[in-house]
Order: sequence, then structure tokens, then C-alpha cells
Amino acid sequence: MVLPRRRHHSNNRLRCLAPIIVVVCGGILLFLALLSFLVPPPLDTDHLRSRHNYFVPFGSRGEGSNGAVKFSVPSGGGRSDHDLWSSRFSKFYYGCSNASHKFGKAVAITVPNRFLMIATSGGLNQQRTGITDAVVAARILNATLVVPKLDQKSFWRDASNFSEIFDVDWFIKYLSKDVKIIKQLPEKKGKTGTPYTMRVPRKCSERCYQSRVLPVILKRHIVRLTKFDYRLANKLDTDLQKLRCRVNYHALRFTVPILDMGRELVHRMRIRSKHYIALHLRFEPDMLAFSGCYYGGGEKERKELGAIRKRWKTLHTSNPDKERRHGKCPLTPEEVGLMLRALGYGSDVHIYVASGEVYGGEETLAPLKALFPNFYSKDTIGRKEELQPFAAFSARMAALDFIVCDESDVFVTNNNGNMAKILAGRRRYFGHKPTIRPNAKKLSRLFLNKGNTSWEVFASRVRIYQRGFMGEPNEVRPGRGEFHENPSSCICEESGANAKRDSGSQKSGKESNATRKDFDEDDQNMDDELEWMDPDDEEDQTGPQETGLANGTGLDYGVLASEEPELEEMLSD
Repeated sequence: MVLPRRRHHSNNRLRCLAPIIVVVCGGILLFLALLSFLVPPPLDTDHLRSRHNYFVPFGSRGEGSNGAVKFSVPSGGGRSDHDLWSSRFSKFYYGCSNASHKFGKAVAITVPNRFLMIATSGGLNQQRTGITDAVVAARILNATLVVPKLDQKSFWRDASNFSEIFDVDWFIKYLSKDVKIIKQLPEKKGKTGTPYTMRVPRKCSERCYQSRVLPVILKRHIVRLTKFDYRLANKLDTDLQKLRCRVNYHALRFTVPILDMGRELVHRMRIRSKHYIALHLRFEPDMLAFSGCYYGGGEKERKELGAIRKRWKTLHTSNPDKERRHGKCPLTPEEVGLMLRALGYGSDVHIYVASGEVYGGEETLAPLKALFPNFYSKDTIGRKEELQPFAAFSARMAALDFIVCDESDVFVTNNNGNMAKILAGRRRYFGHKPTIRPNAKKLSRLFLNKGNTSWEVFASRVRIYQRGFMGEPNEVRPGRGEFHENPSSCICEESGANAKRDSGSQKSGKESNATRKDFDEDDQNMDDELEWMDPDDEEDQTGPQETGLANGTGLDYGVLASEEPELEEMLSD
């Protein structure tokens, strides 16, 4: 009797637990169903796709026979053939800008009663080129240079003078052996002289200054050169080129408040990560309008950018597809992100972005931020009260970005404008720190066809196309391109460097030989890449924005035709 009772008791207990078991099992099944619906299909462990598909870029959903997405971007940087944070052969090269023994001292060559005044043009970096070249122009003319006047009337509307951006006393002292520099014209009988105003052609050579400006300064004694940007030839005597480097890389030093704030921003990037990338992202509405490129925004984009484009009356209607094929279109933020990931930079990398208003705002930036979530700017790492003294002055804010970009481990630009050129040259001079300039001509085709290829193939092609565009020594032949970007006269090479470099190359010979043809082809087009259009390169102001094409594009490459009679009359006056 005991056994049947126990069995009956057990059966009653099971009947009571049955509903509970059914509910629990149902809950588990419902949870698994929801989980399978929410979680994306399993991918290779090296790949990651966000739920917003930022890691599977728009237009990249190429379908295979099984319907799987072919182009998905890994979160990790993947395999790299070299150190991502340093230039491979930089240890064999160093900046050298000391004058030779035959370069006379300023006290000996400066002629009394010759004064050169300069009115710079454009934003901070465009003005920097003007200041640098002004010192050399004064040396050519054996004249005393008056501290250059900064442009306060262009689009930037910055009322800062030279001494509020640059350490003027250091500037004068450092260059005292090369050129006599004074802060203002001396007075005679309580009056200052009246300068004679003129303009020289762009790319004016040493002989050009001697034939065009010297006769005027001999007669008038005080000459002011206006619109002074890129008014000095790329190719000059070696000692004059080295003087350019002494000015740009040593004499032009920001004021203490700018330096201190800039260094603090650098420090805050460093405490977040050992290494960081600085990205100069020129994707502002005016930049896109000026480029004449199209980015898939439909009629809305065409109307908005078309309205801005009308500010430059000299710009002709362009073919957007042709501009992109020729590598003249700035990369989108997403394209910059894909390029960096293909080069080996993973999602854990920290990026500092120097940029104005990005066309399309956060929607445009979203793919880049998804690829690199550690995304910063001076506004996110600097407190509002700290930035307040600089906020009303565009040049001082640009100077802060300049410092953080200059101190970065890797500098990246999606264009080749003034800041990109100045920083590229500076980083070459100070140790060839990696400076990535997109090979836009080759990459544009790759981006257009990325939906028809795998990530592995895409990344491999990016790495091939970017050889020669990474800031390595000698990737641009001496004398090619803009001197401010490629100061080859100021880069010296250690003895025996060739043998050491060749030895290092043999270890990776398979890689280099396989792509020599690609590199040679890109090098042939290097000058085209360097002559990028930039809205900062103004010539005539036709409204609230700056105007003109970058040097070498045909606008005011020399003296304008209308100026020639005036110049001849002035010289014979």
C-alpha cells in the first residue's frame, strides 16, 4: 500500500508543475525567437556590421548567389605590412635649413631707405605662405621688411593683427641675421612715408622681383605688395629656399595663449590614447560648391551648392563625373573612414577632426563615426570657457587645429588645400611623420565599384593605390609640386642611407616590385594632384566668400592682362 500512495502523490505533484513548465518553455522559445530576429546573421569573426548598416556602406550590398552581403567592413585594422604610426625610412632624413657661408648677413646687404610692405590674403594658412615668401622677397630686394599686415577683409572677417597670432618679437629676432624686420615704418619729421602699392604675378621668380619691383622701390623707397599669396616661384636658389624653411618652421611661432591652449588639446588627446589621427575634413558647403562635385543628394543638393557656387563669377560649369574621375573631388567622410580602415586602422583608433560646418551635418558624419567611434574635435575636448577667448577669431581657432594636427601621429586630409600643404611640408621637415593624402584619382573608381567586390580585395587595392601618398621620404621627386608642401631643399639625408634603405626594401621586395607600375603612374600625375582647387585661394572678392582658383589652374597665374599697361606705366613713371 505504501508504494501506490507514493506513486499517486508523485503524479499529483507532476500535474501541478506541468503548467509552470509549459510557461517557462514558452518563454524560452519566445526569447530565442526575438533574439534570432534582432541579432544580425552570423559573420566571420573579423567582421562587424552595425544595426544601422554603417559598416556596410550605401551602395555596397552586392549580392552573391546565396544572397549574402559581399562587402562588409571589419572592426579591426587587420594585417599591416609596416608600422601604422611611423614613417618607414624617416630615421635616415632630417630637416636642414642653416644658411651657407656665402649667404651674407642682413646688416651687410640691407640697403638704407628701401622698405617692403606686404598685405597678405586669405585665411591663416594662406597668409602663412605669404608671410614666409615676404621675408624672401625682402631679401631678394635687399630691403627692410615691415611686419606683414594680415587680411582682415576676406570671408574670414578676422580682425587679428600679426602680433595677436604670431610671436612678433621672436619673428624679428630669429630672422635678424637674414633680413632686417621692423614693426612699422620709421617717421621723418613726424610723418611716415606713403607706400607705393602694386601687385606682382603669382610664381614671381628672383629675376621677376629684380626687374619688376626693384626699379619701383629704388624710385619710391616704400613699396606695398597686395594680395600677397603664392607670389614667389617654387624654384629658387638653395639659400633662398632654406631661408623659406627658417621662416616657416622656426621663426613663425604662435603666441603663448594659442600655444598653451593648443598643447592642452594635444595633451587631452594623448591621455585618451597613445596614438591619434588628425583629420582635416574639408567637406564644408563652400568647398563642395567650389569643387563642382556631386555627392548624390539629388535636386536639393544641386540647388543648395549651385546657389553658393554663384559667388565665384569666374568659375565655369563643370562635369561632376569628370571632376571625380580626375581626382578633383574631396572624399566624403565615409570614404575617408573606409580608406583608413583599409590601411589598417581599427575602430579603437582615436580621431581628432579639424573641420568647419560639414555639409549634411550629423547624417554625413554618421558613417565615419560608426567606423571610428572615438571621434573628437576642439569643441568636444575643450571647455567652452577655455575656447571663448579664441572663438570670435577664425584664425586663432584655425591655429588651435593646426597645433593638434601638427602634433598628431598621423595626419590625414581629404583635399590638398592650404592647410594640408603647409602641414605636409612641416611634417616632412620634422621627421617625416605619416601624412596621408588620398590618391583620389585611383580611389574614386574603387569607391564607385565597391559594391561589386569583397572587402579583402577592396582593402588590398587601397593599400596599393596609397603607396606614394603616405608622407614617406622621397615619394615626391625634388622640385615637384608646391615648395611649401615639398621643401626638398631643406631635407637632408644621412650618409649611407641608400644602402640601409635598400636593405630594408629587400625584406619587403615582393610587395614593392608588384606595384611599381602603379607607383610610377601616380608619380607622373603628382603635380596634378598637388594643384588642388581651394576656395581659400582668393583673387577677387565677389561677395561674402573668398574667390579664385588655386595656383596653377589658370586664374591669375601671372599678372592679369588688364594690369600690364598699368604696370608698364608705373615702371616708366
